Amino acid sequence: MMNNFVIIPLLIPFVVGVVLIFFKDNIKLQRIISTISLIATTGFAAYLVQLVYKEGILTHKLGNWDPPFGIILVADMLAALLVLTASIVALCCILFAFRSIGEKRERFYFYPLVHFLMVGVFGAFLTGDIFNLFVFFEVMLMSSYALIVIGGTRAQLRESLKYILVNVISSALFVITVAYLYSVTGTLNMADLSQRVAEVNQPGILTTIGVLFFIVFGLKAALFPMYFWLPSAYNAPPPVVTALFGALLTKVGIYSIFRTFTLIFYHQPEVTHQLIGYTALLTIVIGTVGAIAYNDMNKILIYNIVIAVGVIVYGITLTTPAGIEGAIYYLIHDMIIKAALFLLGGAIIAITGTSKLKEMGGLIQRHPQLGWMFFVAVVSLAGIPPLSGFVGKFLLVQGGLESQSYTFVIVLLVSSLMVLYSAMKIFMNCFWRAPKLTEEQEKGSTKGMLYPSAILLAISIFLGLGAEVVFPYISMAAETLMDPSIYIESVLKE
Repeated sequence: MMNNFVIIPLLIPFVVGVVLIFFKDNIKLQRIISTISLIATTGFAAYLVQLVYKEGILTHKLGNWDPPFGIILVADMLAALLVLTASIVALCCILFAFRSIGEKRERFYFYPLVHFLMVGVFGAFLTGDIFNLFVFFEVMLMSSYALIVIGGTRAQLRESLKYILVNVISSALFVITVAYLYSVTGTLNMADLSQRVAEVNQPGILTTIGVLFFIVFGLKAALFPMYFWLPSAYNAPPPVVTALFGALLTKVGIYSIFRTFTLIFYHQPEVTHQLIGYTALLTIVIGTVGAIAYNDMNKILIYNIVIAVGVIVYGITLTTPAGIEGAIYYLIHDMIIKAALFLLGGAIIAITGTSKLKEMGGLIQRHPQLGWMFFVAVVSLAGIPPLSGFVGKFLLVQGGLESQSYTFVIVLLVSSLMVLYSAMKIFMNCFWRAPKLTEEQEKGSTKGMLYPSAILLAISIFLGLGAEVVFPYISMAAETLMDPSIYIESVLKE
């Protein structure tokens, strides 16, 4: 019976997404249903985390077919934590959309699209089958294609072409790589794959297939040099859509790298993990350059996504528990804080009508709550104690030192200073210097926009100050990643 809870986070947004299609013109009802749906999903996700913590890894067999022949959903602690975090982010983004997205976009199936996006995100986290990982990627991407053009501005339509082209190519490569993997191993169940690859000690053909998977997931996660599509694509849609994309979509790519290279392709780390490490370091460097080079709020925040992707992905190369725990902690932190920053950025754009720093100034006088909330988000982003970013980076530094990855430690610490500089540049230009707009010249109000960000910031503060409460869950997630036998036995036990 407990195993049935694994599928609930998938069923709720799917059913609700279908129902909402029939109420496209009743905006108020769509808002109410969407809010109740995501509150319920968050509640079930929290309960799922507790179940996994008490009972261990949970599985759900679709059609009652035993693995490795049937499709299976697997909720280990990492997947459960990410489902919970994604649920909270989606709920806060929906609440922000009430005041920001506009009725025209709301009538154009915005709420159903968000729910279908979440089906893809949750499914990618929970699937135990690598072909169905591809399927859930496509569900997520199809929803994102519609969300990136919702509203139909020229910039959105232009950038959507690049976004769709890149993802069509990566999806084609994904399904080809899956076909190669099946032709060599005869299975697509991740636990069974792990066993079969271990039996033959990952020969060169399987290592090559692993590298192809890394290219596919690297495109999804926006690793260097495959990040080129992200800055422009994420700058085009409304702020709430950017918040959803920045907090969730790249993280699905990161999760896929973690899952495949700790469970399946971990036998030749001198090839696969070294490639991952160098790519991650270059991603941090390029992201840092972009963040300090631009004077546009959205571009600075988007390049901070790229930096975080590199920081988290490097965690897979750290061979100590502290390193893996730090990567997981920082992953959860980044999902929360990136959503908060983009939502706060959306509130700033609502007031000023622009994302260009030179056209902002003095907002702290009339909007002190917005200013100080943005400051707290910046401090957390940079990893300053006692907020959530500090805990993740501290563990990553500890793992880097224990693994003798001194280059990573230096790059991480320097990039943290540059992240602080880039984000404080927004804060100082937007809030502290002489006002650019009078009260009458402000383009809009932030009424109702700050509550979702306040929820996210409260969670960030809790993840920092309450690290002792959260850490046992993180430790359990890291243990499963470091010992594939735990996952294998839980999935194939019957």
